[in-house]
Amino acid sequence: MINGQSAGIDGDQWAKIGNVPGLRCDPPKMAEDRGISSCLILAHGAGAPMDSGFMEDMAQRLAGQGVGVVRFEFPYMAERRLNGGKRPPNPQKVLLECWRTVYDQLRPLVAGRLAVGGKSMGGRMASLLADELGADALVCLGYPFYAVGKPEKPRVEHLAGLRTRTLIVQGERDALGNREAVAGYALSPAIEVSWLVAADHDLKPLKASGFSHEQHMQAAAERVAAFLRV
Repeated sequence: MINGQSAGIDGDQWAKIGNVPGLRCDPPKMAEDRGISSCLILAHGAGAPMDSGFMEDMAQRLAGQGVGVVRFEFPYMAERRLNGGKRPPNPQKVLLECWRTVYDQLRPLVAGRLAVGGKSMGGRMASLLADELGADALVCLGYPFYAVGKPEKPRVEHLAGLRTRTLIVQGERDALGNREAVAGYALSPAIEVSWLVAADHDLKPLKASGFSHEQHMQAAAERVAAFLRV
């Protein structure tokens, strides 16, 4: 029990979530040695849809760790799916409103903890709203601390005062926030950064590191699931 609520999400609830237009659901898989930890709304990054290879892989791995995952697409990506062609991300105001709408749709359907987060841009947008929404936790996979080639313009001001429990899984050589750069930022004590050895923005490690991408993806999923169980 968490705050008087069961952390589990039963089949009927997942059926209701699956009927919400535009959502893709990965119900948690049960295992004898671990229970269901939470439901995580996972938003995509700027350049790839909710069913990209990274998003599919991570959603399946998280579900295998007992985390239910719900994915959605921002308006520009949904339009691209319908009409083809590349489109830039919507203005931030539109992206944030989309996040609010999805969260408001899901909160009444989920018993227990509901976390928000995403890959890159999706996680950054979630971080801007996590406190406002009252989310139980925030998970960012490859946080874009700055745009490529612009470390002098960090996107971290709001992170200093963030109150929501937060896990950022970051590659040590991420071009949008490497370990050396992030060490210089003033981050809220609510934020934990979990580093993956020699990994890039997609959590892919250098071959010389001795780790594979699959190992890093699995390690990330296990770390997220453990974080959400607390």
